[in-house]
Amino acid sequence: MKQVWTILLLGIALVLAGCGSSSSNTINGNWTAALMSSSTSSSPAFNFVVTLTQSSGNNVSITNLNFTTTNSCFTSGSTATGGFTLSGNMNGVTSGGFQMNIQSAPSGGNDLLTLNGTVNGNTITGTWTLTGTTSGCTGSGSFTMNKS
Repeated sequence: MKQVWTILLLGIALVLAGCGSSSSNTINGNWTAALMSSSTSSSPAFNFVVTLTQSSGNNVSITNLNFTTTNSCFTSGSTATGGFTLSGNMNGVTSGGFQMNIQSAPSGGNDLLTLNGTVNGNTITGTWTLTGTTSGCTGSGSFTMNKS
């Protein structure tokens, strides 16, 4: 009888250990983005790094936005807003929809970069569009963001 209780307790311990994990992938953290143009696929149209933090509800706080490619569309002072719709968390992997808007600095043109994608763990993939009044600040393509 003692062996049955020992086996039962070990089984319960294993089940409980599998239920909770502190290594859950979330949207919170530093992300690196590469935006490829649909008209030229040889090099990224834009690269940037950003910190994402899920705030209340579906809102995402976006800080530390820094473009790592030179462009005239987005300079220091550009702002970003975003949203995340959680559709699942299976075995610690977060998934759902993602949307982000980057608005040019008030001193620049009226340029808007919109990203729409899907989160799957530590990767966000989707499409982007750029509309604006600054010369050369229009386009579209695909993007990949990776959590660093």
